[in-house]
Amino acid sequence: MAGSTPRVGVLALQGAFREHISALQRLGADAVEVRTPAELAAVDGIMLPGGESTTMDLLLGSSGLREPLAAAVAAGTPVFGTCAGLILLARDIEDGVEGQRTLQVLDVTALRNGYGRQVKSFEGPVALASGGADMVGVFIRAPRITRVGEGVEILARLGDEPVAVRSGSIMAATFHPELTDDDRLHEVFLAGIANTSGE
Repeated sequence: MAGSTPRVGVLALQGAFREHISALQRLGADAVEVRTPAELAAVDGIMLPGGESTTMDLLLGSSGLREPLAAAVAAGTPVFGTCAGLILLARDIEDGVEGQRTLQVLDVTALRNGYGRQVKSFEGPVALASGGADMVGVFIRAPRITRVGEGVEILARLGDEPVAVRSGSIMAATFHPELTDDDRLHEVFLAGIANTSGE
């Protein structure tokens, strides 16, 4: 869809999907909620929001979205997962519940609730690899990235820890960039969609 407004789907089964829609709309994207395979098929990129990763895993199955989503990502549709969305994309998870599944498309290991439970939620300075002022990272029952695979680019760090990464058309962050007015990571995602659409 070169030259046109990107249509970005936000998985709206559970979690902070409305905030992602607001951030994308601020940047001029056509952002829509996705709950069905037909809605997924009509978008140029997909956001996987935060929420509860085990619940989202179950809802992907009951909605019929798991296989179409996996196929879309495998075909190169740009995807950006935040918090629980990162867990859904990760190749490996630590401290997962029995039977919990991921799409296994991003070569990282994610530790569920890596910073502790809800009461351990915090905000911290996130340094972008691209430079500029730090982002305010909102970490709510956030996962930790405990392993970064070869070829996975680190986009942002909290101290020495990677908190946002990219591999090809796949982006992920452990925190919630949609809960602030700093849209720089969403901008990176939209630029990736534009590049993919223009190929």
